[in-house]
Amino acid sequence: MPHFLTRTSIDLGALVNAVSAPELGGVATFLGLVRNHHGGRAVLRLEYSAYEPMAEAEAERIVGEARARWPGRIALLHRLGHLAIGDAAVAIAAASAHRAEAFDACRYVIEQLKVRVPIRKQEYYADGSVLWVDPTAARTADAQVAVGERATEATR
Repeated sequence: MPHFLTRTSIDLGALVNAVSAPELGGVATFLGLVRNHHGGRAVLRLEYSAYEPMAEAEAERIVGEARARWPGRIALLHRLGHLAIGDAAVAIAAASAHRAEAFDACRYVIEQLKVRVPIRKQEYYADGSVLWVDPTAARTADAQVAVGERATEATR
């Protein structure tokens, strides 16, 4: 089974090399970096944790789904542990015969990872407080708003 979680720095170049092949002309990448703010608050650092067997299994399912839909190669790494501002938290490289499939596969993997892989994030703020952040909360709220808007439009 491939490993999708790491406690060491992520090397995007190594992921690109892992998916590159002479028959694959398009490579798309996504690199998620730790930013210094969230929700209007200054963030000093993050900590990611997971129940690794479950997270690895779900990441493998997502990558498998993407490979079945967009033939090519896909590499995914998500970092666990303490991360500083600017550190790479997640990286994806997707290669396919054509650019559109590579972009689509890359986007699918990051979107599904955020929703389905049980990785917990703890934010350490400049004011000394610490908060566990549900990475799916914003997406869930957005989805509820979108569904509510469609329901309101349908009843007009």
